[in-house]
This record gives sequence, C-alpha cells and structure tokens, in this order.
Amino acid sequence: MRNSILVFSLILLNSLIYGQTEETKIKNVLLDYVNGTSYNRPELLEKAFYTNANLFLDNKEQELWIVPINEYQSWYKNKKQGEFNGRIGNVVSIDYTNTIATAKVEILFPEDGTRYIDLFLLKKIDSHWKIISKAATKDNNGISSVEDKILFIVSNAAKYGNSDIPTGNSFSELVNAYDTFKKAGYTVDFVSPKGGTVPLSYIDTSDSLSLSYLYNSDFMYALKNTQKPNEIEPKNYKAVHYIGGGAAMYGVPENKEIQHIAMAIYEKHNGIVSSVCHGTAGVVHLKTEDGEYLFKGKTVSGYPDSFEKKDADYFKHFPFLIQKTLEDRGAIFNFSPRNNAHVEVDGKLITGQNYLSSRGVALKIIESLNAVKNK
Repeated sequence: MRNSILVFSLILLNSLIYGQTEETKIKNVLLDYVNGTSYNRPELLEKAFYTNANLFLDNKEQELWIVPINEYQSWYKNKKQGEFNGRIGNVVSIDYTNTIATAKVEILFPEDGTRYIDLFLLKKIDSHWKIISKAATKDNNGISSVEDKILFIVSNAAKYGNSDIPTGNSFSELVNAYDTFKKAGYTVDFVSPKGGTVPLSYIDTSDSLSLSYLYNSDFMYALKNTQKPNEIEPKNYKAVHYIGGGAAMYGVPENKEIQHIAMAIYEKHNGIVSSVCHGTAGVVHLKTEDGEYLFKGKTVSGYPDSFEKKDADYFKHFPFLIQKTLEDRGAIFNFSPRNNAHVEVDGKLITGQNYLSSRGVALKIIESLNAVKNK
C-alpha cells in the first residue's frame, strides 16, 4: 500500500487566463524561431529576436562563439525559402515571471542522429515578447531515431463523470512507463482529448522515482501542455500507450479522433496499441478497418471488474465495465491476484493489469519494437 496518495490537478495550477495567454505568446515566439530555422525563413527570426540579441554558441575553434542576430539571420537568407531543411525543433519548457522568461527547446537532426539543446532568455518589450539571448549545446547522447516515438494517451477528466468526486491520470503509471522508454532512447509525447493540462492522481511522494519526476520541470511542462488529437501525425509513432487512473474512463474511450490515431498507428504503420490498468478502457471501442474489434479473440488485461469497490460512490458513475465490455466483444481477459504485476502480449496488443505492470508493459513494447528492427 502506498504511504501517501494525493489527488493533484494541474488544471488548478494554471487556470488564470492571463497566465495561459502569456505562455501562449511566449510559445508563439519560440515557434517563430523553430519555423524560421527549419524552413529557411529569416523574416520569422527577425520577428522572434530583439534587434541587438546575441547567440552564444560553440564550434571546433571556439568554446564560446558569440553570434549577433543579424549574422545568424543571414545564414538562412541564401537558402531556398520555405523549404524544410531537416531540422526539427520542439519546445520543451517555458518559465516566466512578469516580463521575463526562460525557455528550453530541443533541436533534432535525424539524418545524423544529433540533438542540441537551446536555452533562451526572453523579455517583454513594448508589450511584445522577444528573445534577447540564446545559448546552445550539443547533447552527446544524441537521438536513436526521430521515428522512435511513443504516444501516451491521457485524459482531461478531473471528476468521475458528472460527480464531484476527484480523479486523475495515475502518476505512478505515467512515470514508470515514461522513465523506461526514455532510458531506452525513446521520445514520449502526450495527447489528450482537449489538449493542455491534465489532472494527476495517486502521487506517492515516498517513491523516489515519482518524487524525482514530480520536480522534473520538463516532464511536468509536458503534462501541462499535452497535444490535441488534430496535432498528432500517426506516422511518427511506433506505439500508443493508454494511461490508467479513474480519469481514463472518461473522454478518451469514446473520442473518435483518438480512436483514429490509435488504429492508424496499429494498422497503417504497423505500430503497437498498449494500455495499463483502467487505461484499457481506451481500447474497448477500437475497431479494425474490416469492422471487427481490435481485441476480438485476443488475450488482454486491465483492472478487473471484481477488484472494483462496487459499493463506493465513484463506481456508480462508471460509464461501463472494462472486463465485461471486452469479454462481451470477444476478448479473453486474464489477470492475477491483487497487488501482482500482470502483462499480456498478443501480437501488437500489449496490456497490463495495474500500476505495478507499467514498467513491464513498456519493456514488452520495447522488446517487440527491437525485434522488428533486428529482422
């Protein structure tokens, strides 16, 4: 039994419209930088940077190479304007106070497997955010492949249905799977039905891994800024992973866009569909192109119906039962006694029983993907 279980909603942390607006403005400036450098558009760089900004870089000859912004812009003027040059940028985190901000952006070069980290200092000048300096360094770990990406599916639901009973996405399931994928060289993105912030539950502060991620600003920023379904390109992902927690029962299973993403990855791009605990609720409506349920005739796992507290208030608000729905639609549902890890692998469908199974599910996904690579 975990010593301390908290229900923690990120929605409450950034609910002020002012804060959301300012962060969006800052992100737009950073995206001007990303698009300006990725598509050879110096006018976007001019828009993003302060006139007298400097970039603090390094090269083979200089440990500190100071480049004025006008010189930096000139690097992109003689290239084909608007043409993608293979440089991929992602905003990792943003932090701001009043009229100053810091930000981190990763720059990926898939062709040679290199990765850079850019750190920015921004200032609000005449009501407009501007980058006043940038420092960059090469990440010696690089990237294994831009295609080595896993998509975590999370929920925006902070309550059980229409009740006032709080719920969220299981923090333990998030961090155990995320940490396993990251250590194996995978990039993890997050998508939710509405995008933006998602509620968290079951935060065990006595667990060292959970505690480390609770104070990991990049990780928490990603959970505060999950992507919307229309921002996801299925071909970029090797697997989808449905995270559990009570929130997984609401918003995700019935979302048609998320269903389309999962099945596109599974059928069109030979990817994996996976889930853990109540996250398996996200699988119950998935159908193949021929109209059959994805899991028909397959062995799956998830949180068993018999383990639910049927006399508890939360249970009255469940839209359906996971195990019963899967079995009624042709699945073979297996599980182990309480507080035991249990993982089922049936082809490209990988599912786990509970939070204790999170790491095991991730490892089976990695094992399966590696087997495909080594063929």
